[in-house]
Amino acid sequence: MMENNPKRNPGLKKINYLYIHIPFCIKKCIYCDFFSVQYNEASAKEYIDALCKELILKKDLASLLKTIYMGGGTPSLLPSEYFQKLIACIKDNFHLSPDVEISVEVNPGTIDEPKVDALLSIGINRFSIGIQSFHDNELLTLGRIHNSDDSMKSLEMLKNAGTDNFSIDLIYGIPGQTMASWQQSLRTTLEFSPSHISTYELTPEKETLLYKGIESGSIKMPDEELILEMYNYAMGRLTAHGHEHYEISNFALPGRRCMHNINYWERGEYIGAGAGAHSFINETRSINMKGLDRYIEIVNEGAMPEIESTKVTSGEALKEFIFLGLRKREGINIGKKSQAFQLSMDKDAGFHNALIRASEKLIDEGLVEINRDHLRLTGQGIVLSNSIIVRLFENLGL
Repeated sequence: MMENNPKRNPGLKKINYLYIHIPFCIKKCIYCDFFSVQYNEASAKEYIDALCKELILKKDLASLLKTIYMGGGTPSLLPSEYFQKLIACIKDNFHLSPDVEISVEVNPGTIDEPKVDALLSIGINRFSIGIQSFHDNELLTLGRIHNSDDSMKSLEMLKNAGTDNFSIDLIYGIPGQTMASWQQSLRTTLEFSPSHISTYELTPEKETLLYKGIESGSIKMPDEELILEMYNYAMGRLTAHGHEHYEISNFALPGRRCMHNINYWERGEYIGAGAGAHSFINETRSINMKGLDRYIEIVNEGAMPEIESTKVTSGEALKEFIFLGLRKREGINIGKKSQAFQLSMDKDAGFHNALIRASEKLIDEGLVEINRDHLRLTGQGIVLSNSIIVRLFENLGL
């Protein structure tokens, strides 16, 4: 194992965040537009071998890893020994912070007590579990493979294993979902005392079964008023329970925010590994090929599997800074030492002044506010975030 001392490698770039894509699923959910393939153990073994080779190819891009996030797909489908091989590869080739956050996405029904114990023993210290709903009819609508009983058992396993560092994902705005069923899902969630809760509005992405069903008329989405009521209820209920509302869709107990995702919202650099994974390095966004067989073939040949690379322009960077930063409840730093000022094309006046001018009407309307060099959405504005961001872009000429 390499010694965790980055000072011995002065040439390393200071990238502290690693994302690993595990694309395997049993069945694709109707709303999912992430790259995924049917699980097959033989393919999974070849994939993990190739993934380790890609990680070795990219090891010199990293400095001290602060977070590692394994997403999918359904990473928890992998046998424990595959996780052991993957984590061993990372520890052998990367420098890890003593308090590194290592997250893995878990689907109910795909873990048992031995697997949870094994994951904890190799250093995984944060679990993101895709409950989505505690109502079987809603899970069926979403195309999930688990039921509410599976959810309860999986959460009990995590708690019995002695970990309290887990996040529960929930979805609102599901066709057929009622306010009463949403409230019940939130109550059940809080009974398990998760350190982190994510509440996502069901969004029809193109090329998904959900989108096609809405277009054909076979799926009817809930009214916008009900969706808004669900979101407002979640904000009030979860914050009253002691969870900090630190991002539009995310709530955490003090000290339990997801550091990996915060890096995304702050436009931090990150390394992506795996088929279909994205990277952001030196103001360049790149994506790996999605075909599993081709990905494995290319990596086995010792080549980088990236198929697309795009340099982010200064204007695009400013737009990213605004729409990602305003997701955070603290907002974006618009002071002269901020990233926005450095990115600004309006160097003479300074981005601080330009953004204040662009925000004046929104401030008057009570939708945004400025506090200590931070522009942020108000409680009223957070539910209108998309339209507010569009108006800001228009006012800034972006």
